[in-house]
Amino acid sequence: MSTIITGKAFVMGDDIDTDQIIPAEYLSFNPSDPAERKYFGMYAMAGVPPKTCGLPSGGMRFVPEGQFKTDYKIVIGGRNFGCGSSREHAPLAIAEAGATVVVAEFYARIFFRNCVNGGYLLPCESVGRLVEEIRTDDICEVDIDGGKLINKTTGKTYRLKPLGDAKPIIDAGGVFEYAKQAGMLKA
Repeated sequence: MSTIITGKAFVMGDDIDTDQIIPAEYLSFNPSDPAERKYFGMYAMAGVPPKTCGLPSGGMRFVPEGQFKTDYKIVIGGRNFGCGSSREHAPLAIAEAGATVVVAEFYARIFFRNCVNGGYLLPCESVGRLVEEIRTDDICEVDIDGGKLINKTTGKTYRLKPLGDAKPIIDAGGVFEYAKQAGMLKA
């Protein structure tokens, strides 16, 4: 995965749970079937209330109605991002929609591990609170190796915590692919 991701940001608040990221009614799709997997992207963030994103009621959606992909490459979250149930479909849905990185103050650990183990998203943690600094539609650049996020719209730079041992697993495509490449599992 690229170490520099540039694109539009979609900003959310605190305690965004996995039921909001991908509501249970859309879990009937089979993530192993490419014809059905794309629906996880279509319904990514379908349960997030617009006010949680700093948008007026009826505001824009993460994925436009009837589409499978989002215009947002970067998701900015607050505290406890990905809390709730342990469904691995949540990071899959965000990735299927086309986002590649989530930057949050901190994560529910199971969401963080699901991002890493599935190789779906880069789950970066910010040093400070970004949800009050960055706005939806700001153009941002996330430099994974440099440990920073640059808001190109405002010119401000923010520090990120290092991903450490998680990045090679994500780059490999998940924990099983990483284990195969490292010779821990037979291919």
